Amino acid sequence: MQNTPVTSLIGEEYEVEVGPVAHGGHCIARTEAGRVLFVRHALPGERVRVRVTEGEETSRFLRADAIEVLDASKDRVEAPCPFAGPGKCGGCDWQHAKPGAQRRLKGEVIAEQLQRLAGLTPEEAGWDGTVMPAEGDKLPAGEVPQWRTRVQYAVDTEGRAGLRRHRSHEVEVIDHCMIAAEGVSELGIEKRTWEGMAGIEAIAASGSHDRQVILTPRPGARLPLVELDKPVSVLRVEEKDGGVHRVHGRAFVRERADDRTYRVGSGGFWQVHPKAAQTLMLAVMQGLTPRKGETALDLYCGVGLFAGALADRVGDQGAVLGIESGKRAVEDARHNLAGFPRVRIEQGKVESVLPRTGITEVDLIVLDPPRAGAGKQTVHHLAGLGARRIAYVACDPAALARDISYFAERGYRVRTLRAFDLFPMTHHVECVAILEPAEKGR
Repeated sequence: MQNTPVTSLIGEEYEVEVGPVAHGGHCIARTEAGRVLFVRHALPGERVRVRVTEGEETSRFLRADAIEVLDASKDRVEAPCPFAGPGKCGGCDWQHAKPGAQRRLKGEVIAEQLQRLAGLTPEEAGWDGTVMPAEGDKLPAGEVPQWRTRVQYAVDTEGRAGLRRHRSHEVEVIDHCMIAAEGVSELGIEKRTWEGMAGIEAIAASGSHDRQVILTPRPGARLPLVELDKPVSVLRVEEKDGGVHRVHGRAFVRERADDRTYRVGSGGFWQVHPKAAQTLMLAVMQGLTPRKGETALDLYCGVGLFAGALADRVGDQGAVLGIESGKRAVEDARHNLAGFPRVRIEQGKVESVLPRTGITEVDLIVLDPPRAGAGKQTVHHLAGLGARRIAYVACDPAALARDISYFAERGYRVRTLRAFDLFPMTHHVECVAILEPAEKGR
């Protein structure tokens, strides 16, 4: 019996009315036949012509780009970046929307995820529905915040640096990135040829003048002589083990938050927006209101941002335990917090290390998990520790909402939620939820 060939719909065009925004940087629309489309480069309420980029006759939904705007939204602007638009760079999702509209769209996504996955309205989550811009990001019309202190360039087969197209391995060659921080742009990555390289990560620390370039060579390629427009440390990703090794200069950059310097090693995590670390640290501390002598957990602690802030506030009579899976990040956290004898950093996955600690109760918890969230097992364990307050820092509103529902199963409710636009022009948004035992009310 022969299989019936599947008909691809790539390239098909439709005129559609654009519906609400969806999680992921696109809007929902339907063809006249009722087929669901996830449409990029459109805004709610518009009428557009779209071209299908992914999908077959049997697909549950299709992905498409808006290639012509027939009836524009009042929130639409001309994309300021020449590399934004259908078939081009996939780094930004909302270049075609006014900054205020971008934040409203992100707020609508958060609200939809809270309702769908946690059964909460914004009011029930203690959230006023707004997404706040970072300090300094409210700029005159037409100006773009230069916020990205880390840029991961891809390199094409001719050695030209660029950025990946949306859901593609193809490289959009660029001569500059409008949202790159000034320190990254000053390196001049796009000006030179990178023969033999597959990728380049450029880092310009916001807390110091440290600059770093991490090279990923193609198999068998030799490293080029790196001559850039500014002094820079150079590291490489090893083909054999994927580890990052120093070529010359420092193997770390120095960042600042809460009046403290943090060492961040190669491959280590630090918030990309220059104001993000301070913004999130303050939101967490304001929500937790740490007291002298309290005990605290900092889970997925990275290089120790929240652990350091907690240690300052609980004092010498308190104690903080941080858990982090990355070996280099643990080394950095221990270095950064060496002045706090009551801070301990353990290496390993949270779900494995936490049960082994023997901790049965704690006053405060901070968790800043990866995009997938903490998950039911970890959330239920944390809820059993009886913390008076828990701060959940989330880069994915869907994962946050799911985990909030798991906390609710064990008697915790959301006290407050705050949202921050720390990734302008993209669909990404950062949230800080403060939870407490439900019987305390609000």
